[in-house]
Amino acid sequence: MRYISTRGSAPALNFEEVTLAGLASDGGLYVPEVWPQFTRAEIADMAGLSYVETAVRVMMPYVEGSLDEDTLRRLCEQAYCGRFSHAAVTPLVQLDHRQWLLELFHGPTLAFKDVALQLLGLLFEKFMDGRDEHLTIIGATSGDTGSAAIDALAGREGLDIFMLHPRGRVSDVQRRQMTTVLSPNVHNIAIDADFDTAQALVKAMFNDPGFSGRYHLSAVNSINWARLMAQVVYYFYAAVRLGAPDRPVAFSVPTGNFGDVFAGYVAAKMGLPVAKLIVATNVNDILHRALTSGDYSAGEVTPTAAPSMDIQVSSNFERLKFDLGGRDGAAITAQMAAFEKSRAIQLTNSQREGAAKLFTSARIDPDDMSLAMRWAWREAGQVIDPHTGIGLAAARDVDLDPAIPIVTLATAHASKFRDPVERATGVRPQLPSRVGDLFERQERYEVVHATFDDVTAHIADLATPSK
Repeated sequence: MRYISTRGSAPALNFEEVTLAGLASDGGLYVPEVWPQFTRAEIADMAGLSYVETAVRVMMPYVEGSLDEDTLRRLCEQAYCGRFSHAAVTPLVQLDHRQWLLELFHGPTLAFKDVALQLLGLLFEKFMDGRDEHLTIIGATSGDTGSAAIDALAGREGLDIFMLHPRGRVSDVQRRQMTTVLSPNVHNIAIDADFDTAQALVKAMFNDPGFSGRYHLSAVNSINWARLMAQVVYYFYAAVRLGAPDRPVAFSVPTGNFGDVFAGYVAAKMGLPVAKLIVATNVNDILHRALTSGDYSAGEVTPTAAPSMDIQVSSNFERLKFDLGGRDGAAITAQMAAFEKSRAIQLTNSQREGAAKLFTSARIDPDDMSLAMRWAWREAGQVIDPHTGIGLAAARDVDLDPAIPIVTLATAHASKFRDPVERATGVRPQLPSRVGDLFERQERYEVVHATFDDVTAHIADLATPSK
């Protein structure tokens, strides 16, 4: 399997090279040169498989040439056996005759990011083994990526992780899950700006030869293809349990950066019968506007009770625009340059028409989010977090064939957002016992001005240069 950049001018790489590179050298995002295809019989054969075996089947086409099947299986066993509190890893929970939750929060940091990042940490370690160099991981987080990446990488030899988060714009639990990890290779940076600024700073570091040339940089955000690849697995795992390939399944995905829902698009491209992907946004609704009217224009970020979705620039949307636009790297380069200049573009007809075949979207306001959270508790006994509430609100409102089951991705444990959950349901969720002492742990992080010069100077003081 080879990978190409959405902007067309970076060299094609294999899976190992793509994992270690993160962002393409031309500023684009890597995607597979071709989408692997599963037959109906191959999908049907996944019924009854464990999560690990499902993961091996789904991911093997993407890693060929870099990992053999036995090695991939061993890495998946390390990632998912023992570090997740549920034997199914990502269990399904039924809410009523049609609505289901896919619980993605049973990992060590109580969020869906664990599913990908536990594996990504092992991939970094595997691919760096025997190399006489140091890896510098740089990432930005709107809440959950940071804690999941830090848990996966803390204490690993030969690498440092620098994680930027928007100061005061993540929940107390999210912040503490990052800042109480005191391993010497973990460096938390709080910036006085929003997530979009943090994400832009990370991209600027990768694209600046004077900085990136000094270090062996890689990424843990969903700009890294390996992150998305691992997330494709749970779409297959859920769908076959609800009757795929003989029965189509719809998925409602609370999303800001478009990574989790793009993994669903990949599953559909591979042959999974996905009836519809519902893109559920909060009031930071750039994706909803883009999918309904073609208006991809960034506004000001509005802080909400679902902070992981408080995003106005969705990095992974570039992958979809590339795939739906005929995979024309030059056209995407021009389109993204126009966006970076004006912060506003219109999707092309081919992009809009292609998206409409699989995607629908909804903008969920705070009242509808709370109503969905209250319904889940009163009618099904399920306490869900605000992000999941947004996904469920969109799922309950969509116009689809009633025979099609709808799976809402439950992206975080409710205890990570105790105050809004209590306001909506009257229930104050408790942290699971495995993280119950979180508020007694010592914190460590640095506050840095949100400028390229200040952030890179801070990292340069602590990072290990390339040899």
